[in-house]
Formats: sequence, structure tokens, C-alpha cells
Amino acid sequence: MMRTGVSGMAAQANRLATVADNIANVGTNGYKRSSVEFQTQILASTNGTYNSGGVNSAIRTSVSQQGSLRGTSSATDLAIVGRGFFIVEDASGDPYLTRAGSFQVDSDGSLVNAAGNYLMGYDLGATGSAPVANGFAGLSRINVGLQALQAVGTTQANLSVNLPDSAAVVAPGSLPSDNAAASEYAGKSSLVAFDALGNEVTVDVYFAKTAADTWEVSVFDRAASTGGSFPYAGGALTTGSLSFDPSNGQLTGSSEFTVTLPSGDDVTLDLGGTTQLGAGYLVNSATSDGSAPTALERVEIDSDGIVYGIYQNSYAEPIFQLALAAVPSPDNLRPLAGNTYSVTVGSGDVLVGTPESEGFGSVESGALEESNVDMASELTIMIESQRSYTANSKVLQTGSELMDVLINIKR
Repeated sequence: MMRTGVSGMAAQANRLATVADNIANVGTNGYKRSSVEFQTQILASTNGTYNSGGVNSAIRTSVSQQGSLRGTSSATDLAIVGRGFFIVEDASGDPYLTRAGSFQVDSDGSLVNAAGNYLMGYDLGATGSAPVANGFAGLSRINVGLQALQAVGTTQANLSVNLPDSAAVVAPGSLPSDNAAASEYAGKSSLVAFDALGNEVTVDVYFAKTAADTWEVSVFDRAASTGGSFPYAGGALTTGSLSFDPSNGQLTGSSEFTVTLPSGDDVTLDLGGTTQLGAGYLVNSATSDGSAPTALERVEIDSDGIVYGIYQNSYAEPIFQLALAAVPSPDNLRPLAGNTYSVTVGSGDVLVGTPESEGFGSVESGALEESNVDMASELTIMIESQRSYTANSKVLQTGSELMDVLINIKR
């Protein structure tokens, strides 16, 4: 009887301990509440005699229960909506799982949370975004400080114009490709491109009619011009031909040309959308990628876990792919300090993937997952456990008094 009372007191003490931990961490981001489940201990009894057993307590952690999301003003605050865990590593390089996504950029440029653990992902410039499904191979610390200055060479330029159907045919010898001082053309546009080192290159694109429904396209380096016009030193960077359907003025055949910049870098010039209609020369659209050397301004993280570096010229470069981990039984993970978890036999082996892929949730930037602790429930459990602890202590006290009676029988 006394031992049964002691086991009951110990079980209720465990329950009160989990309540204390839950209340203390009610404001901890990503914290998952712990609870106690009781299991009876039954001892063999004979007819007319009952042997009291006791009670065991088993600790459960509600890891799979989603906490509420709270918005923040930081783009590096992350919350997982659905299944999965962030993969982090401590200063020693040991990997762990966590749902606590309050990350900040440290002095080295790495994303680190309040526990000092580093967020892990795939370097898109080195290893690519394909995850290793059954392990942490290929992961590295997500570092945005290495992107301090970046130049991006132009690889694609697009130009869409209308060429006047009534333009006169230019005779050979006077075409822009002839690079003569008296070259004739019906339209000219200039585009800005960047070489691999971020040097700005302005190219002039000329259009000259060579026959009915046929046009010559010539591209020159502005820096090699004579007062901004012909002749150009070194000649054309590229020359090509456009053909149009006489019934509707739409392009037929290929509209892409390869322009080799003076630096040796190749740019694909796409003239798709160009028309030949009964109107004057008109530019419909003109775009090109690439940028001059510029500093990183901020970081943005998409719902699919792609970490973008946003530069001062508004160029967005994908630099890292955030990785997520999952296990078959999250509630059986082993809780550790720093709001992290490690894999156990009961939880099953870890599976690594990316946000929004099959079996994984999405990532919400500028938000944090709050703890899933319900204060009202915890206070109710605390009152119940206090009363049960007191009742069990009375059982122990009564057993002690009965022992005194038994001992005093002889006196």
C-alpha cells in the first residue's frame, strides 16, 4: 500500500514537471508540449488477498501538432506549414531537427537561430538542389554574406519591333552590314548588355529591308562607332535575316541570333514578336538579363525554400535551396536542448526533401510557429495533479499509521 502511494506520488510529480516545462516554454517558438500518460502496474493476487501494484508514467511529446503562426518583420524568420523539420547543425557540425525558425544573419553571413544552430541547405552554385533522400550529404550552412558583390553577364536579350511594310529596299553596298558611312536603314534600337565581369556594353541593332518581306538585322558595338554611327571599327558583331508572311506581317522562320560581345561572351538576341505592318518603326518591348557589379541588399525566401539574394539593382539570384527533413513518427523523436530533436528507433529513419515537394510542407517567410501549449489546459492539469499527489500522500500516511498500529499490538 505504501509503495503504491509512492509510485502514485512519483507519477504525479512527473506530470507536474511536464506542466512546469510547458508553462515555462509557452512563449518559445516551435516548442512542442509534453504530457504524461499513466500505465497501471498489476501484481498477482490470490483469493481473498489483493496485492496493490502501482502506476508508471510515460512521457509523450506532441511534435506532430502544428502550432499557430505569428507574423514578423524579418524575412529570415521561417515557419513550416505542414510536415517537416528544419535541418540545423551546432558549432561542432552535429546535425539536428527543429521547428524553431527564428534565424538571423551572423557576423560570418550564416543563418543562425537563438540556440546557436546553423540552418542547412543546398548551395545552388555548387551542389545543385537535388537532395540526398536518406541522409544529410551535400548540405552546407546557408551563408548569404559571401554574396557581397556580384556581377551577372547577359545571356538573353529580347527585342520586339514593328518594321514598316512601306520601307524602301536598300541596295547592296548601302546596307548596315556593309559598314559604310552612307549605310541606309529603316529602324535602329540600342540595347544594354553586360559581359561576365559586369562591364556595360551598348549594342546598336539596325534593320534594313533587302527584298519584299525580307529584312537584314545587323548588330554593332556602340563603343566602336564613329560619332554614334557608321562606320564601326571591326564591323558587325552579327548579321542575320528576318522573313515575314506577306498575308499577315508575322515572322516566319527563326528569330534568334547569337551576338558575341567584344569580351567574347555570347548573348542570345531574340526578336520574337517583331512584325512587318503598315505603320512606322516602333519598339514594342526591349529587355535583357545580367547586371553590373552590385552589393547584396536583402534576402528573400520563397515558399518552395529557394533563398534569393536581392541586389541593389533589383536583380534576384537564387543562391541556396532550403532542405527539410521528415520521419515516419515525429512524436517519437528525442527532444534536446535548444528546441531540437534527434532521431530514435521509434521515430524511424530520416527522409530529406525540399519544401512543397511530395510529403513535405511549405515554408512561410516572415512568420514563426508558436508553441502548441494551451495555458488553460496546463493549469487544469496542474490542479488535477496537485490533488492526486495530495491523495497519494494520504495513502502513504495511512499506510504508515497502519504499520504503527501493527507494531503496537505486542505492547
